[in-house]
Amino acid sequence: MTPTSAANPLHDQQPSRDTFMTDVLQGLRRERRQLSPKYFYDEAGSRLFDRICETPEYYVTRTELLIMAEHASDMGRALGPNVLLVEPGSGSSVKIRLLLDNLHNPAGYVPVEISRDHMLASVEQLQTDYPNLDIYPVCADFTRPFEIPVTRRPIARRAVYFPGSTIGNFPPADAETLLRGIHQTVGPNGAMLLGVDLRKDPGILLPAYDDAEGVTAAFNRNLLVRINRELGGDFDPAQFKHRAVWNNIQSRIEMHLVSCRVQYARVAGEVFRFRAGEAIVTEFSYKYTPERLARLAATAGFEVKHSWTDNRQWFAVYYLVRN
Repeated sequence: MTPTSAANPLHDQQPSRDTFMTDVLQGLRRERRQLSPKYFYDEAGSRLFDRICETPEYYVTRTELLIMAEHASDMGRALGPNVLLVEPGSGSSVKIRLLLDNLHNPAGYVPVEISRDHMLASVEQLQTDYPNLDIYPVCADFTRPFEIPVTRRPIARRAVYFPGSTIGNFPPADAETLLRGIHQTVGPNGAMLLGVDLRKDPGILLPAYDDAEGVTAAFNRNLLVRINRELGGDFDPAQFKHRAVWNNIQSRIEMHLVSCRVQYARVAGEVFRFRAGEAIVTEFSYKYTPERLARLAATAGFEVKHSWTDNRQWFAVYYLVRN
């Protein structure tokens, strides 16, 4: 596969194996074991997540796409001409198409994705469909500083497009830190379009993270498969059960991998003992009220200028501008 045209080479800032190993070992040593959800997204995990988005229970993607289809023209006008659009966690670059179709003379598009092969396949198709768009792919962990490539066209402003309620994967203090980093990335006159999953009945939320087909369970256990393959682990993924729970006090869904029995797993020469029923936390997904989101944005230096939502008030896309 040719990564991109020569004019737009891949900017490879992918985390090293040592970083992955350090994060995994530190997470497994904690009293409450925890692994970062950013490591879900190897090539297999990215494909599984695409399948999750197609399950009947996972309302998030469908609802956000409906909002984008109805309001992308308003979003494009808000961003204005000659915008450089940066998308952290670009994945399959599906939603961005609705926005690109409504931008006036964009200066370029910068997809940022930790899964290199998955991103390159998406970028190749996107470049075919948008031959006049300058695409500057960056393989990086967007939770850490990364460089924005130098563009060929003049830029009126930078804007970050952060859909999918990925902001919900971060505890409040980390979410504030992330938004402060985006505040610095977009710079003066910068803006942000932020997709946010809103707080709702747990009877709607829980099936979205524990679908009947078991795709989310496979996605969750694939993290152990990846640790085995890349870090020389010897987890038995079949002996860990997927579990999703609603934490009402924290207003979040929690995804766990629960040990089915007493067992041991070795990673990078270190042995970890798991009790029967002991859980590894693999993901948080915080659900926001509009008031809570506005407070979070304000602490990071952003002002809510507008928001668009669906008729059930399940999801919202916020237009934020830098103060």
